[in-house]
Amino acid sequence: MNDRKQADRPAPDDEELQIFEPDPNDPQRKHMNPLLKLVLELGPLLVFFFANSRGDWIAGHVPFLANIGGPIFVGTACFMIATAIALTVSWMLTRTLPVMPLLSGVIVLVFGALTLWLQDETFIKVKPTIINTMFGVILLGGLAFGKSFLGYVFDSAFRLDAEGWRKLTLRWGLFFLAMAVLNEVVWRNFSTDFWIAFKVWGNMPLSIVFTLMQLPLMQRHALPPEDQEADAENRG
Repeated sequence: MNDRKQADRPAPDDEELQIFEPDPNDPQRKHMNPLLKLVLELGPLLVFFFANSRGDWIAGHVPFLANIGGPIFVGTACFMIATAIALTVSWMLTRTLPVMPLLSGVIVLVFGALTLWLQDETFIKVKPTIINTMFGVILLGGLAFGKSFLGYVFDSAFRLDAEGWRKLTLRWGLFFLAMAVLNEVVWRNFSTDFWIAFKVWGNMPLSIVFTLMQLPLMQRHALPPEDQEADAENRG
């Protein structure tokens, strides 16, 4: 009887299908090369900028894009395609979907579809406001429940203790909300071309500068590499 019960139980090596990426400290989490992760997350944005600047040329060489509309609509279509490809590649490499890029990708696809369907560029312009606001609310809301969700984004790049993740999550949550306000100011007061240029060459430098400003905090709360940590446990 006991043998039959044990036979009915799943084998220890069997892995259940997990759609979303595990917690940052989960031993089953597959770490992606930081450079590749950056390419997959920023690549669609660069495609959007290029496609908008060369929209007429692309429409002339890709027939199905010719009837979509002006450059920003061609750029929006390419943005949606690049986002879907990036999420697919991420799934193929890790067999999971990254939480933050997935949320961003869903909004890109929804608002991109509205932009193309209604031929109204307002939807794609409002998208960064919604994404940044959502990320800010998620990060700050997570802190209210004792969760530092920023680890899902940066765990492949560095390791911090719990206090470090908490402080960094708070700062990034406020930064996302500030970027949401800045996007509203730019798209409402400047031309579409200026908004697109700022989206690539303004948002990215601001994010890099903000990240560099967090280095002292990250250095104070950095954990030793996993191999050194394992060696210390073995010696103990």
